[in-house]
Amino acid sequence: MRNTPQWLGCHLSIAKGYAHMAEEAASIGANVMQFFTRNPRGGKARPVDPADMEAFRRLSDEYGFGPLLAHAPYTLNACAEKKAVLEFAAQVMRQDLDFLDQYLPGNLYVFHPGSHVGQGAEKGIGLIADLLNEVLHAGLKTTVLLETMSGKGTEVGAKFEELAAIINKTKQGDRLGVCLDTCHVYSAGYDIVSDIDGVLNRFDSLVGLDKLRAVHLNDSMNAFDSAKDRHAKLGQGALGFAPVLAVTRHEALRDLPFYLETPNEIDGYAAEIKMLRDGKA
Repeated sequence: MRNTPQWLGCHLSIAKGYAHMAEEAASIGANVMQFFTRNPRGGKARPVDPADMEAFRRLSDEYGFGPLLAHAPYTLNACAEKKAVLEFAAQVMRQDLDFLDQYLPGNLYVFHPGSHVGQGAEKGIGLIADLLNEVLHAGLKTTVLLETMSGKGTEVGAKFEELAAIINKTKQGDRLGVCLDTCHVYSAGYDIVSDIDGVLNRFDSLVGLDKLRAVHLNDSMNAFDSAKDRHAKLGQGALGFAPVLAVTRHEALRDLPFYLETPNEIDGYAAEIKMLRDGKA
């Protein structure tokens, strides 16, 4: 039985186009990739170049790439208190999903559930579900993923119970999944270093392992249960390399796509992908 992960990649930039991103991924041994749909701090989406998109699809077939993961901007807050911020979140998500369905159907879209800014987690969960009920529809070709969060400030999504509640309140819940972030869950108090099986069993009992569709691979600059979100390079943080490697080789996870979000340039990502494939730092 295969023990190594099938899909390994990292976060790449689309600044030079999608085809360039595909070539860059192949050059470092990646067979999946993640990108921001627009500037991570907001702004307009990149104009579509049909020739570039066609070249990207051709290269994806040629290189045998796995699921593409589009990341929403950090400014998207689906449970904000201000109406204008909620309207912006709905507009961005609707635009992003329309783009993906038209040009890159059948892939994944991940977003941070948001911060309730003092309204309380229950209110935040309701607002997130309201937004999802507004933008998701039965014909959607993209699977939308809630990212597990670290729990800093008033973030929603650090607890598996909160993710389950959002999914249960969403009418098109079959179009939803979860992206597990190794740094975030460790910082949120889920001990994936000493008890990965226990963490996954808890996730399964509350959310369902069938909802786990992708993993962000990161070490953490902060200690266990710190409720802080600071990513570190693999083997240079509180998790250590061996536990992150174990995540990629766990029988319940190894068929998922893994996306590195470590603070690296391209050569650093190439080195980490090789480390993960070889099984040694």
